[in-house]
Amino acid sequence: MLDRGKTWTGVLLLALVAGACPAHAADPDALWKIVHDHCVPDQQQHGDPAPCARVDLGGGEDKGYTVLKDRVGATQFLLIPTAKITGIESPAILAPGATNYFAAAWRARPFVDERAGRTLPRDWMSLAINSEVGRSQNQLHIHIDCVRADVRDALREHAAEIGTTWALLTLRLEGHRYSAIAVSGDDLDAANPFTLLADGVAGAGADMGHETLVVVGVTRADGQPGFVILADHADPATGNNASGEELQDHACALAHS
Repeated sequence: MLDRGKTWTGVLLLALVAGACPAHAADPDALWKIVHDHCVPDQQQHGDPAPCARVDLGGGEDKGYTVLKDRVGATQFLLIPTAKITGIESPAILAPGATNYFAAAWRARPFVDERAGRTLPRDWMSLAINSEVGRSQNQLHIHIDCVRADVRDALREHAAEIGTTWALLTLRLEGHRYSAIAVSGDDLDAANPFTLLADGVAGAGADMGHETLVVVGVTRADGQPGFVILADHADPATGNNASGEELQDHACALAHS
């Protein structure tokens, strides 16, 4: 089984993780404590990643990652580095040789499939990381879950305006105008969204902490696989905390349609 369904795991997560929503957590270091104090030692000492579902230390602890079932939603998982990386604002994610955490998160989607009870089409799947001002935890984590049906449909309808360079969408998603770029390929190994954002959106590289990223799997008109990558910049004065997680469906209604 992919998911380690131990009773004490559920107790630990309920005690430590204050959800993945952009609200103030009781302990903003809860995810780091779970990964550093439990998942990694358990994997190293016992070959068991619990309470995580996976611990990958193939590149060493500095470049490794874990996959953890979030307490919010039936299908939501989190990809969390095993190194101490606070979030999207950390220079470590753009450093030479840095782990492509988004690529690893996309490869972890079978955990979502197992919870959903079926293999979900790629255009139902999404990854998201919230901005520094729109998150609850001070350990980088990428949300892996279903995309909202209305977001999927909107991206399909506006596919013609999403090209291979960043451009501001004409439509609003959850009231916000995201910038978008189309990426080809079955995976994200050759296209790191962090790098694409920092290098391609004006001002983003100098202020990554105010950025959010969402990756949605798509099947192009020619039948080939790809992705739409969305970015938004936080403006707390207008109530926009740049929490791209808002475009995900933690109830995964699509899986039950």
